[in-house]
Amino acid sequence: MIVAAIVAILAVLAYPSYVQYIVRSNRAAAESFMQEVVAAQERFLLDNRAYAADLTTLQYASSVPASVAANYQFSFSGVTTSPLAYTLNAVPKGSQASSDSACGTLGLSNTGSKTASGGASNCWK
Repeated sequence: MIVAAIVAILAVLAYPSYVQYIVRSNRAAAESFMQEVVAAQERFLLDNRAYAADLTTLQYASSVPASVAANYQFSFSGVTTSPLAYTLNAVPKGSQASSDSACGTLGLSNTGSKTASGGASNCWK
């Protein structure tokens, strides 16, 4: 009985750490995918002298890894031609949205500016 109580206490203490580990892992996967899309966007700019307005134009709509697509929705905002600019946004969804309120929506602009709507300063690694 004492062993069961000790195991239960350890489980109660370890579970929140495990959940935070999963949240950070999902966020890191989204950030990695965003860097990949930004590289594709820059290649698109070289070929077309403009930024793509969506992932479909970049041929990335079907390339979002399943583990990333399950936790984030990606879109471009602020795509302009003069000056050339865009921001790629990753909006958390499902359990990621409820568990990662400290960071919220991640943003990555053409200038390399990294943002997080939740305001936490350690969202981007």
